[in-house]
Amino acid sequence: MSGSVQLDQVGTAEWIVQKTGAMRVPGRIFADRATIDDLAETERRGGEWSALRQICDVAGLPGIVNASIALPDVHPGYGFPIGGVAAFDVHDGVVAVGGVGFDINCGVRLLSTPMTRSDVEPIVDRIGEALFRDVPAGLGSEGKLRLGVREIDAVLRRGASRVVELGFGVEADLAFIEEKGALPGADPAFVSDLAKKRQFGQVGTLGSGNHYLEVQYVDAILDEAAAEAYGLQVDQVVVSIHTGSRALGHQIGQDYLKTAAAAARAQGIQVNVPELASMPIGSDVGKQYLAAMACGVNCAFANRQVIAHLVRRSLASACAVPEEGVRTVYDIGHNSAKFEEHEIGGDRRRLLVHRKGATRAFGPGRNRAPEAYRSVGHPTLVGGTMGTASYILRGTDLGMTKTFGSGVHGAGRALSRKKAAKRFWGETVIGELAERGIRVWAHSRRGVAEEAPGAYKDIERVVEAADDAGICRAVARLRPIAVIKG
Repeated sequence: MSGSVQLDQVGTAEWIVQKTGAMRVPGRIFADRATIDDLAETERRGGEWSALRQICDVAGLPGIVNASIALPDVHPGYGFPIGGVAAFDVHDGVVAVGGVGFDINCGVRLLSTPMTRSDVEPIVDRIGEALFRDVPAGLGSEGKLRLGVREIDAVLRRGASRVVELGFGVEADLAFIEEKGALPGADPAFVSDLAKKRQFGQVGTLGSGNHYLEVQYVDAILDEAAAEAYGLQVDQVVVSIHTGSRALGHQIGQDYLKTAAAAARAQGIQVNVPELASMPIGSDVGKQYLAAMACGVNCAFANRQVIAHLVRRSLASACAVPEEGVRTVYDIGHNSAKFEEHEIGGDRRRLLVHRKGATRAFGPGRNRAPEAYRSVGHPTLVGGTMGTASYILRGTDLGMTKTFGSGVHGAGRALSRKKAAKRFWGETVIGELAERGIRVWAHSRRGVAEEAPGAYKDIERVVEAADDAGICRAVARLRPIAVIKG
């Protein structure tokens, strides 16, 4: 461990990184001992990609409140660690492009079905082939919804509600999407023409990389009250859709990272790494980025809404499931910056909360959760790997205090894509999963290798650490049956 960084355990699965150097606040890490040891060893070796160093770098940004937070799935990101959370005072704080990332509002939509595991397993090939055919996926994939400038602007302003008006899904879906499918403040005037053009044919497409569509079953119920509120039962078949804002979100990130660097120089904002270039929240460029980012958020909500519609149609065709029987349980993103009110030192303060590879996880009684879920808190959807499990968690009161109501988003990578592609072979991974009863349809064998189960951390450890720390509670475990990859 570098002598410049001191880590102290302060609770079960909770650690403090003491202030040093340019840090304005301490770091706070929620993780098990093995994760802490890995972080410390990487830092000790002086690795270029050190999540612990990134936690400290974020702690030096102007206006940061309480702590630079890392969750149990933490791993290195672009400047800002993935699995990182940071909240900034709206008066003297900054917005960091790196604290949102390039896949703006990448997230998960969970659909429940009236089918059970025993219904699906005999016809899994028919279902998988139908979904592979009906849901566009893969690098540069384009969908059936073709948009021009006027139409894309409407989607960027209004998100999921706009594509519902165009016939993709139903109005009832909107109540079960974070922000009801549209983040306020979106203004397409601050999104470049290039970003819009890149998205004309990509609304309703899965994409590639770690994005996926999975047919799963509920393997275990771990919180009866929450599972009942969410309408879930053991052996019930569900569908998870994991994707984001596609090319538009990536282009917004590229465009504004350059803007942020210029703004930081002009404002005299000192940052340790270029990837954390930041803009004052109240500045013109800060407001412009937030308006553009909101467009990216809304684009991702619209994207998952269209895909959900395609899934309903596909299941109706493949196995005669009525479309109205496929219900949106929840849709939640994990790359964003949002204005929220939180209690700090006994006072309510308005903050800009960055969540990079982290979800909103509001506990019971918060009115920003759907009314049907308010008594238990809304679901958070945690992707595992195609060979292990995914989880549904929920927020807690303690999490509201310690993490600004934030939770884990996935297992977290253990190997980079490049290292995974060298270690695993796509065909071998597909064969091994088939032997375990998990069928995979993929547009790219290399993509399967990059996303091999062995490239990720143990999802059980991640969920256990979040539960041990008290920041989230496990509700249900989901096992995959069929996987669609880009």
